[in-house]
Amino acid sequence: GEILGLLGENGAGKTTLMNVLFGAYAPDAGEILVQGRPVTINNSADALAAGIGMVHQHFHLAPRLSVLENLLIGIPGKSGRIDRAGGRARLNEIGRQHGLTLDPDLPVSALSIGEQQRLEIVKALFRGARLLILDEPTAVLAPTEVDGLFSALRSMAAQGLGIIFISHKLNEVRALTHRCVVLRHGRVTGRVDAPASTTSSEMARLMCGHEIVPPARGPSTPGDAVLTLDAISTSRHSGMALADVSLFVRAGEILGIAGVAGNGQRALAEVISGIRAPDAGRMTIAGKMVSRFSPREVQALGLGRIPEDRMTTGLVTNLPLADSMVLPRIGTAAFSRNGLLRPDAIRAFAEAQIKAYDIRCPGPMTRAGAL
Repeated sequence: GEILGLLGENGAGKTTLMNVLFGAYAPDAGEILVQGRPVTINNSADALAAGIGMVHQHFHLAPRLSVLENLLIGIPGKSGRIDRAGGRARLNEIGRQHGLTLDPDLPVSALSIGEQQRLEIVKALFRGARLLILDEPTAVLAPTEVDGLFSALRSMAAQGLGIIFISHKLNEVRALTHRCVVLRHGRVTGRVDAPASTTSSEMARLMCGHEIVPPARGPSTPGDAVLTLDAISTSRHSGMALADVSLFVRAGEILGIAGVAGNGQRALAEVISGIRAPDAGRMTIAGKMVSRFSPREVQALGLGRIPEDRMTTGLVTNLPLADSMVLPRIGTAAFSRNGLLRPDAIRAFAEAQIKAYDIRCPGPMTRAGAL
């Protein structure tokens, strides 16, 4: 019946700790108690058997299968047959109880990010979870979807489920949780018994170990345009993804682009980053016309991109961090010579970036997907 917040900066160890609880990692020391009894959790099956479910930051779904088929994966059937009717009834029951309604026949690929997260929650409840772990669940949601998620979590807690809510967003932890545990560098550095009545500055101090002083914001003095889009249009199977879009960004300026998800933001990002060529219109970067629309060309002109889905389109997860960091510049003299890579230079560059950006990892040869 309690929602426990697990608060900490990125890299504090929140996800690692919960992956131990869910059986993804083996602990080197310590004990796990469930309902007051010690348990050994070697894998996710052990965790599910103990009544523990987890919704990861990156969803574990089969996109080509339907909602119902995703729920039934790994569930023993009756007399060797998949119990579709029983699964459908249970899905509807969970949906009514907690406001987590889903169309059982829709393919997962047709669901929004918020609906996919809803499916992950339903999957855990479908398998009998009594303790639900949610790892940074609001990172992928629009504000209205966050409200719906919080309503569902409060409903679950009211019906006796225990919930661990992992976040580094102070306002969300204060609004939702009953108690809060704070991690810093892999250690518990504080406990908050009444998050709603604790100030954000107090919680931030526990998180970071010092007072947080907001940066001073001076007057904006933008320079010349560094990016210009003129009447950009792109087509899709039905209608226009982008229709006559024009904008510019000046040096020293932060430009915000607002809109409900699905209204062309992804297509716009793909055009700007050179992944997609427009059907009409022109784009200039630092005063130079983009002609071929390739990632290589726009990178050479000084444009970088942080994609929406960093695990799928932003990283090669099986590569070491060192290799991932230099991929855009792999053919330059700094990292290759006579057609051969320079491992020492690549490693030295990665070590410098890890230090400069405080990347919490064992070292430059850590797999990117392990972060």
